[in-house]
Amino acid sequence: MLQPLVVPVITGESVTLRPFEASDVDAVLEATTDPLIPLITSVPDTADHELAAAFVARQHERAVTGVGYSFAVESGSVCVGQIGLWLRDLDQGRATIGYWIRPGSRRRGHAADALSAVTGWAWSLPEVHRLQLYIEPYNVGSWRTAERAGYAREGLLRSWEVVGDERRDMFMYGMTRPH
Repeated sequence: MLQPLVVPVITGESVTLRPFEASDVDAVLEATTDPLIPLITSVPDTADHELAAAFVARQHERAVTGVGYSFAVESGSVCVGQIGLWLRDLDQGRATIGYWIRPGSRRRGHAADALSAVTGWAWSLPEVHRLQLYIEPYNVGSWRTAERAGYAREGLLRSWEVVGDERRDMFMYGMTRPH
């Protein structure tokens, strides 16, 4: 079993990354209205308060079990999304980042600021030498966010991941530890 982690509070330019709170259920409920977020995350596919509360509880479990850090993305005291730093490949020096922003809070720079903030903080973890993201080619907003945060597109991974009930291609974005 991996060691328990402590989710810190990280301040970006316009967002704060922090552990999830019970009051963040409304962000999860709104995220269920996006047809793709539930397909690629553990956000429930129906706007059910109990399921949304269970999602929030699972975010704490990720740290307790050492799987990774799940942050609520907060702007103006409102949870606008989620970003996670996942440590599945930490034995190889790699960590993977994933994020989503609730539909009503998009196009305001929250994702780019959250990604920049978590990236800067991730370099404080001595085991992390490479950060990577997998983004579907159609998701222009997400890959532009990655590029704004300094990530380089490294290639197309064909039939890389099952999303819903079909295999999908993914762009691989990466960044290595600054020297």
